[in-house]
Amino acid sequence: MAEARGPFMVVGVTTTPPVGHRLFCHTHPDECRPASDRVAGQTVEPVKLTPELISAVAETNAEINRRITAKSDHELYGVEERWTYPPESNEGDCEDYALLKRKILHERTGIDLGNLLLTVVRKRDGEGHAILTLRTQRGEFILDNLDRRVVAWRDTPYRFLKRQSVADPGRWNRVEDGNAVLVGSVKD
Repeated sequence: MAEARGPFMVVGVTTTPPVGHRLFCHTHPDECRPASDRVAGQTVEPVKLTPELISAVAETNAEINRRITAKSDHELYGVEERWTYPPESNEGDCEDYALLKRKILHERTGIDLGNLLLTVVRKRDGEGHAILTLRTQRGEFILDNLDRRVVAWRDTPYRFLKRQSVADPGRWNRVEDGNAVLVGSVKD
């Protein structure tokens, strides 16, 4: 039987970033480096939730979900995987939603990027999916293009695989998901 998830993800060892994120970092290097005001490797404290911040997060999630029309990278760019901000046509796939939410929340609220983490999960049907994790003092919450609500990570139907490092957004860590049963080895 799987363990119940707590309010915070248990983050494991460093792992390889998704290929799309690696390529994104080549075109957006400033978004993949630790904040310049932090000592290398130092993590940021989870953000304190206030009624104003809760409202801004919920509004941003809903706004981006309404604004962007879902379209695959293959349809848009003729490639299997491309992590980028949605073009002016406002079309994109899951990681494009997550990237835009991350950028807008950082700009509007000042939330440190160490608390806005791109996260890769597996949906119930086995398909990979990208979402945004918000780290707060009350737990971690998910902003997802497949759900209009902002929900606690433990209340999602996903198997969590990996996410950006809190200390360095160019690095990724495994998520030790209490709901995952591992048999043998799993390739990232």
